[in-house]
Amino acid sequence: MEVLNDLRTLGFTEDVLVSDEGELCCRVCGHCTGAPEMDLMELRRLEGASDPADMAAVLGLRCAECGALGTAIVRFGPEGSEADDIVLAHLPDHRRDDVGDRDRASD
Repeated sequence: MEVLNDLRTLGFTEDVLVSDEGELCCRVCGHCTGAPEMDLMELRRLEGASDPADMAAVLGLRCAECGALGTAIVRFGPEGSEADDIVLAHLPDHRRDDVGDRDRASD
């Protein structure tokens, strides 16, 4: 919840869902699209406290259709779904260069 709250303070107040087909669906306008059409603005990696294989990423996204800022949670590693893998593989990274090495998608 701390990560989600942090992103909310940055303006990412809406929800973005990952469909079974690997599309991202904006809950504001209802538009579903492939990952290349969304803008990744923030990314925070999480690991389970008791199980390091329990890995997830909280994505701060901007909807290309309506411009709403929202978050989606995807799992990666051994617990990641095919849909989550599609999103992570095809999501363009539009994070600012001035954030340093923080959680680059290629990590």
